[in-house]
Parts: sequence; structure tokens; C-alpha cells
Amino acid sequence: MQPQKTNVVGWFEIYVQDMNRAKFFYETVFNIQMTEVPTEGMGEEFQMTFFPWVENAPCAPGAIVKAQGVPSGGNSTMVYFNSDDCAVEESRVESASGKILKPKFSIGEYGFCSICQDTEGNAFGIHSMK
Repeated sequence: MQPQKTNVVGWFEIYVQDMNRAKFFYETVFNIQMTEVPTEGMGEEFQMTFFPWVENAPCAPGAIVKAQGVPSGGNSTMVYFNSDDCAVEESRVESASGKILKPKFSIGEYGFCSICQDTEGNAFGIHSMK
């Protein structure tokens, strides 16, 4: 087996039903500015908004996506967002109308996680080393 040269995850999408509500939630919780993607020619049934990203930087870029026929929530995908201290972002979840499913907990030498749910029913994790 050859050594990895890149991260295994290259992209992620979180499916949503209400783009404005989901965008507000993620911008509020992670204190970021998201970018709406022009989707000309893709029809009104498709919308995409990017999380902030830096070309050729470590970690995976991604987006929230509204696509006709693709429901949110109840899926088996778990996205973990990086954080300096996951308790900080966790503290913003409920005020942004999300839920804390499992408050910050230790994962031993690998740091800490919080497991939360967004306004669209999607579970996600927040990871930090402290």
C-alpha cells in the first residue's frame, strides 16, 4: 500500500430544504461568510452555497445544496468541522435554531467533539484538540 498524498475527503455536500435558513445557521454557528454559487442553466430546482475555502489548502472544501428530489436529514453522512475549541461553535448552535445532540466530549488523544443537528435535520460534528 502506498502512503497517502492527499486527504481522503476531497469534497462534501450537506443537503438542505431551505437554503436561506441553512446558510444563516452555518454562518452564525461558525462565524463565517458563505458564497452563493451561480447556477445558471441548472434550473431553479438546484441551489448551491460554498463554505469558505482556500485553493490547495489542507482540509476538504464543501457546500450546502438544495436539489429537487434530494431530501435533507436522516442520512448517514457525518461531516466534522475543524475548530480551535468545539465548545465555542457548540455554544451558538441553539441560538441559530439547531440542536446539540451530544455536548463536547473527549475522544482521548484525538481531542474533543460536539455532535449537533442543523436546521435541516442533518447531524454534523465539530472537532478540536482542546
